[in-house]
Order: sequence, then structure tokens, then C-alpha cells
Amino acid sequence: MDKKRKTFVGHVVSDKMDKTVVVAVESRKPHPLYKKTIKRQVKLKAHDEDNACQVGDMVRIVESRPLSKTKHWRVIEIVSKGKVAEIQPDDSAL
Repeated sequence: MDKKRKTFVGHVVSDKMDKTVVVAVESRKPHPLYKKTIKRQVKLKAHDEDNACQVGDMVRIVESRPLSKTKHWRVIEIVSKGKVAEIQPDDSAL
């Protein structure tokens, strides 16, 4: 019996850990009574073997066996690279 694994697409919000990224996955669903669309966000820790992901990247993750106490997902591809602004000091201000 071959079960399909869950896959999500989300944005990387942290890459401070070694071989681990935190991915924010957003879902939208209607409120059961009032029918207004509600946004829900969950942060999942995912395994990034090559440390290729950076903050702001959009990635696709797939569920896997438990890799640590809180890490149960793997990054399978980087959908798009994020644009993170680098702040550099001005020499003219000195």
C-alpha cells in the first residue's frame, strides 16, 4: 500500500540552524459559521541537506520520518529565490 505524502509550499522564515530551515505555510479556509475566509499560518521545521535555502525563498516541502524531536519535513525543491535586501553602511555619512 503506497500512501501519498503531504506536500506544502511555503516561505523560509529562518535559516539560522545547520541543515534546518523554518518554513511558514499559509492556508485559507472559510469560517464554519460566518463563512469569512480565515488565514492560518503554521511554522514547520524542514531538513535542508545542502544549506541551500535562504530567508525569503519559496520552497516545496514533503513529510518524512521523524528526523529530530520537532523536524518531520524535508525540502525537495526551491520554487523561487527570495529577494533579501543587504544593508551596507554609507561611507559618505562618516
